[in-house]
Parts: sequence; structure tokens; C-alpha cells
Amino acid sequence: MTPLPHDFASLEARITADYPSLSRRLQQTAKFLLDHPQEVAFATVAQLAQQAGVTPSTLIRFSNSFGFSGFSEMQQLFRARLFDELPNYNERIRAVRTATGETPDSAQLLWEFATANQEALSQLPGRIAPEQLEQALDIFERAKAVHLMGARRSFTVASYMTYALHHIDKPAFLMNGLGGMYDEQLKAVSHEDALLVISFAPYAEESTEVAKQAHARGIPLVVLTDSTLSPLVRLADVALIVHEAEVKGFRGLTASLCLAQTLAIALGVRQDTARA
Repeated sequence: MTPLPHDFASLEARITADYPSLSRRLQQTAKFLLDHPQEVAFATVAQLAQQAGVTPSTLIRFSNSFGFSGFSEMQQLFRARLFDELPNYNERIRAVRTATGETPDSAQLLWEFATANQEALSQLPGRIAPEQLEQALDIFERAKAVHLMGARRSFTVASYMTYALHHIDKPAFLMNGLGGMYDEQLKAVSHEDALLVISFAPYAEESTEVAKQAHARGIPLVVLTDSTLSPLVRLADVALIVHEAEVKGFRGLTASLCLAQTLAIALGVRQDTARA
């Protein structure tokens, strides 16, 4: 069975390879999708069908033919491509406006972000297995100190959890890479400590490298990431997978912060019970 494409590059390669065997209508769809990836990332099925000159059901049939459960699942790969190529928020805003023709007002954006984050939070408990939480807490409880690393967008989560751990009297150190000294900070982590690395697509190179070195040294490693395909997962003793809200190409941190708070407070409860 051919594996499901996991990023835009692999999807593009599959479409290119299968193109000669596709029906005329699906070939028309394939050409439009690959020629207009920015529009595909954000427009609705109805909008894209009209632009491509096909029916909405043809777009759904096209995505199904490549193993996706629906068009929105395939569309996520087009969006991920833009996350990689358009790190600047102004560029993303322009991309959304070009693709959808929309100029949302502040009240509409607030409603959309609030609704999306509520949904991400409601799904979080069902996505994190209780045994995974307990395994991560076991590692943190045994550790003399917890070191935390999150680059770029993930820095907010790592910084907050460092703050929370200090407030439950757990020694915690934020690896901030000041002066580019991630390697030097990692050397301060002993085998009696634990490391939490937080990274989301497109996965900061610094985070992956720190995780690789920690894994090679046998340092207990917990990762918080957004996909089982994340390069961090295979390196971790425990991997916690979080799916964040995404609105018009902008992803939140609500679920990750909630999970970080849960880990810190649950660890505090454990420590308090042990002292009682």
C-alpha cells in the first residue's frame, strides 16, 4: 500500500508520478492545484472548484484518490508549505486575502480564533493518553532538575513551564540559547536531570539538534510536538502530541499551554503528596 503523503513535497511528487494515469478531469484538477498552491491553502472547496472549472465533488474525489479522507486533510499540506515559506505575518495576511478575497474585521477574527481554540482545547484530553502523562510525570519527578527548550514559537510554552515549575519548587532551567550557546547549555544537563523539548512544524533545527544530542547521551527526554511524524518523536522517551487551532494560516498555542500547565500542577500534586 502506498504511504500517505506527509508533506507538500511528497504530495507533489506523487501527483507528478500519477498524473499520466489520471482521468482527464483529475488531470485538470492536478494541474490547477500544483499551479496555484497559495490559493489551495486557504480557499474553500467551492471557491477552488469554481476557479479550477470542476465540481466540488471532483476535488474530494481527487484527494481520496491519493489516500486522504477528505479535501481538508490534503489541504493541510498546502497550508504547511506556506508556514515554511511565509514566516512573516504580513505575507501570510496578504496570502489569505489573495486566496479568499476576504478582509475580516477584528470582531470576526476574535470569534474565529476563540471558536477554533475552544475546539482544540476540547479535543486535547482525548488526544493525550493518561499513561503518557504519567510516564512524563515519572521522568520529571525522578529528575533532580528539569531543563526546557523551545525555539521560536515554542519558546512561549517552554518559558511558561519553566515559570510554573519554579512555583512548585522544582529546579528548572530554560535553555534559551543566548549567544547561540545551546550546546553549552546542554552540557549542563546531567543523566540525573530531564529535558523537555517543545517544537512544532516546521520544527526548529536547533530543537531537533538538541533532542538528538540528548538522545545520544541517554538523557531522559520528553517532547511536546504536533505530529507523530515529527523528527522529535523517534528520539523521545515520551512524546506528547498536541493539535493546535489554526485560523487563516495562523496557529495557536492554547492547547500546548494548557498541557504545560497540567504537567506542572500535576507534578506539584505528586511532590506535595510525597512530602505529606
